[in-house]
Amino acid sequence: MIDLRREASDILSDLEALRAGDAPTHGGRVLSYVYDSGVPELDDLAAAAARLVQPVNGLDPTTFTSVAALEAGVVGFARTVFGGDDDVVGSVTSGGTESCLLAVKSARDAWRSARLGTPRVPRIVAPVTVHAAFHKAAHYLGLELDLVPVDPATGAPAVAAIAERLGDDVALVVVSAPSYPFASLDPVADVAAITAVRGIALHVDACIGGFALAFWPDRLPAWDFSVPGVMSLSADLHKYGYAPKGVSVLLTRGRDRQRHQYFATTAWPGYPVVNPTMTGSKPAGPLAAAWAIIEALGEPGFAELTGRAARATTALRSCVEHIEGLRVIGAPAGPLFAVATDDSVPVERRVDPHHWADAARASGWHLQLQPGLVQADGGRLPHTTHLTVTPVTEAVLPELTAALDDAAERVRGVPPVDGSAVAAGLAAALPGGAGALEAAAAVGGGLDSDNAAALLRAAGLLGDAGAPDGGALPAQLAPVLALVEALPGALTERLLIELLARVVEPQSSIE
Repeated sequence: MIDLRREASDILSDLEALRAGDAPTHGGRVLSYVYDSGVPELDDLAAAAARLVQPVNGLDPTTFTSVAALEAGVVGFARTVFGGDDDVVGSVTSGGTESCLLAVKSARDAWRSARLGTPRVPRIVAPVTVHAAFHKAAHYLGLELDLVPVDPATGAPAVAAIAERLGDDVALVVVSAPSYPFASLDPVADVAAITAVRGIALHVDACIGGFALAFWPDRLPAWDFSVPGVMSLSADLHKYGYAPKGVSVLLTRGRDRQRHQYFATTAWPGYPVVNPTMTGSKPAGPLAAAWAIIEALGEPGFAELTGRAARATTALRSCVEHIEGLRVIGAPAGPLFAVATDDSVPVERRVDPHHWADAARASGWHLQLQPGLVQADGGRLPHTTHLTVTPVTEAVLPELTAALDDAAERVRGVPPVDGSAVAAGLAAALPGGAGALEAAAAVGGGLDSDNAAALLRAAGLLGDAGAPDGGALPAQLAPVLALVEALPGALTERLLIELLARVVEPQSSIE
């Protein structure tokens, strides 16, 4: 028997206190990051399934044979709902980012194997709205990411613009179903028609909405393995599969191609290492939870939950479309959409989406602010607010729509935050003034930690060292997003790295 340092009840009480500071994960008040089915029994089932396999190491399905059975079941369900045949195989991963990384690895290695001795760096061609996971994949795996501009009005790329980027050095083309920023369903079939002729692999990133689109009540253009030329597809079960974080699937057409995803080595004196994913040892809990939810719901249950999300999405879009001064971007597909200012109305009647989101947040509703972006062709994508809709949203529609209407009225006519003015205020708060900010911008990603932290404190994004709220964000996020747009990208990225690193630094112990 071991003497525990603290009582379990006290430890759990502390954990509950920490959780009390989080945004609510249930009840529909957070319209991003969390995917609440609104069915408590599913949460209980997932927790019980995860607990049963808590000691299991997913590293070796030959030792823990339950892992093999669970993964085969999950992949088999995904293959069926995404239109795959017996030639489609797959793996369960830790999340969408890992699925995307592995899709890129497979494409890179297949491209290399077909071009032995080619010294060139392969490219990924994708719309500018492609998920940031592909930026990470290109960075980690040594590919060039060639981004195609999208129409600012619709958020969708032109097929011809993708076609003109294709060449022998392209290892992979990526399209989204739908894209995260604007929920546009990229023209999968039209792009597949041109990539297939060129012998270039096409990946469909359906991480956020795939398990909703598969059961969407409205007819959609073909976007999955029913489209010839689609070689791989990623979709997250911890989103509209309602499983706990983190579990996703990566499906690949063709066993030989999928084997490029693996890493194997016997070049050390330990056990032979064969990994289909980035990790070695890994928990089986999320896999077991996803399998249990699939077993419980089946296709009818998924269709019912998706129907709830679809109805809620229609109602919320209608709400926004009836708010003077706001507009929905393009023709979004699935249970998400983005909202921008309607520039067609008089200035005094416009609603800035970032002020709107801040006003909604003050009432307890969390919407996600997205910055604008100037594309390589000079076209500007507007700054927006993103809403992800889940089945539970349907139950809170009256309260939510009233809050969105009220938030719009409270900020109507308030001009967008001037990013250059925020940057000037930041410069004025620095000891060296504008010169110090210019020097930081010139260094960009090379800024050291102390100076990066000083900039964050001057911007009001980081408290004094050791302060209880040292990492707390300000109540208004619109100025923060305006600063993100105004500063050079390399400097913004460096500051965001510093912010996230600082908020998890250990504090000095006080005896």
